[in-house]
Formats: sequence, C-alpha cells, structure tokens
Amino acid sequence: MDLSTLATFVKVVQTGSFTRAADALQTHKARVSRSVSALERELGVRLLARSTRALSLTEAGREFFERSVGILAAVDEARGAMQQVQGEPRGTLRLTCGVEFGLIAVSGWIRAYLQRHPQVQVDADFTARVVDLVHEGFDLAVRLGPLADSSLAARRLGTLHYALYAAPAYLRRRGTPRRPDDLAAHDTLAFAGTSRRAQWTLSDGAQTHRVDLQPRLHAGNTFAVRDAAEAGLGVALLPCLVAADAVQAGRLKPVLGRWAPPPVPVHAVFPSARFLAPKVRAFVDLAAAVFAGESLPG
Repeated sequence: MDLSTLATFVKVVQTGSFTRAADALQTHKARVSRSVSALERELGVRLLARSTRALSLTEAGREFFERSVGILAAVDEARGAMQQVQGEPRGTLRLTCGVEFGLIAVSGWIRAYLQRHPQVQVDADFTARVVDLVHEGFDLAVRLGPLADSSLAARRLGTLHYALYAAPAYLRRRGTPRRPDDLAAHDTLAFAGTSRRAQWTLSDGAQTHRVDLQPRLHAGNTFAVRDAAEAGLGVALLPCLVAADAVQAGRLKPVLGRWAPPPVPVHAVFPSARFLAPKVRAFVDLAAAVFAGESLPG
C-alpha cells in the first residue's frame, strides 16, 4: 500500500465514481478500478459497495476512508511545512464559494493570486451548496454571513456592504424617496436569495425600519436585479460592489443614503488553523488586503 493508492481511493469516495476520480487524477478509469480492487484484496475487506448506479462506502470502507483522509492531510501538512521553509506558495489551491460572490469578488482575487504567484494553480468551485471541505478535499471556502458552529477554522476577511439604488430616469419620473416609509409608494426590485419573503431591514445607526415589499421583480440573481434597476424599473437593494460601476457611469444613483441593511461578514474557512500551507495563507492574505483597500495587481 502506498500514498498514491490511498489518494486514489479517497478521490473515488470524494467524487462518487471511478470515472470522475479518473478524470480528476488524469488517468484511466480501469487503472483507478484496479487500484481500489487491489487495495481491498490487500486489506481483506470490501471498502466500496458497487451497483450499476452508484458507489457507497461499507462500514469498513468508511473507517478506512476517515483514516486515509487523515494520513493524506498529515502528508500534505509535512509537505506544506517544507514549502513554508522555502517560502514560495506552490501547488493547486482548491477553493469553493457561492456562485454570485464568486463572480462579484472571488474571481478577481483568483486572477490577482495567479499573477502574483506563478507556481500555483487554482481549482475553484462556485456552487450554491455548502461543501464539506474535509471529505471533498478542499483547502478553503469563502462564506458570507454568520458562521455555523463547526470544527473548521476561520478568518474574517471583511464585510460586504449594501445600499439602495435607482436609475436617474426612474427618480425623475417617480421622485426620490427620503425616508424608508416612502418606499411604499415606489416600485421595488428584490433579490430572492434562499427566502421568498420580500422584506428589507434598514438601519441608520440609531433606528431600524422593516420595509415589507410587493416587488415588481423578485429574482434569485443579483445581476438581474441590478440590470432591472439600470433599466429604470424601480429601487433595488444591491451589494455596493455590484452597483459600483453603474454608479460611476451614472446609470444608478444611491438613494436613502443613511439607511442600509447591516453589513454581511465574509470569512475564509479552512480545515485547520494549526498549519496553513503557504498557498492557502497567501490567498487568504490577498483577500483580506482587498477588504482593507490595498491595491492589487491586475
């Protein structure tokens, strides 16, 4: 038994199939299947229950998988320690985040990271699901909002700010709201998120006001809401990052400037804080620098 055999078995479990594992490992399905079968013969136990539709771990397979993940993580940690001595980030960084924030911010961080560190590669998964970092072999996740209690380590990168915006043409036609109550007389454009409840919670630092909405547009995509606002269809609540270019170009104007929802915390989450490989630490430091307002290449 060697480390490559363990890595092959772990990749089969993480991907859920021999074919996807072979693709990830850039080898042939038959070689992956032979490797797992040889491992089962060596151990004298069945690790995977195979069917025509799916693979699943046996009880022994689950125990062996957990231990294999720990062994491979320890090897990566040792390798990373040597890289830290050398100083230069290298290798493949596997990261995950939500689709929209990936497009809004993380894709730019990745470009800057690759420009700054020529010996790294990035495997990024922009997805709506919450990825299991340990079992799926990811180095880190970028997550928005309060963090659930878990065994994972985290570093706060900064906060995502929101504001209300409308097109100048809309404001000329319908007037500019001065107080949250004025929004009842306006068309609104709302991001649906994970809830279909149409309500904005706005604060000026001293007071909090909840605005119940009957939006003309209720969409599960921030960019669709922004585009509708630019088209003059109503008042939209948007991340400031998403609205920035349109504001600079004069296509949108902030409204109710003192009133905004609470900022949303943004964290980098990783399996362990005891040791961060240089490739992970470099990316997290870069992302934190963005929120601190430091200039980056690219």
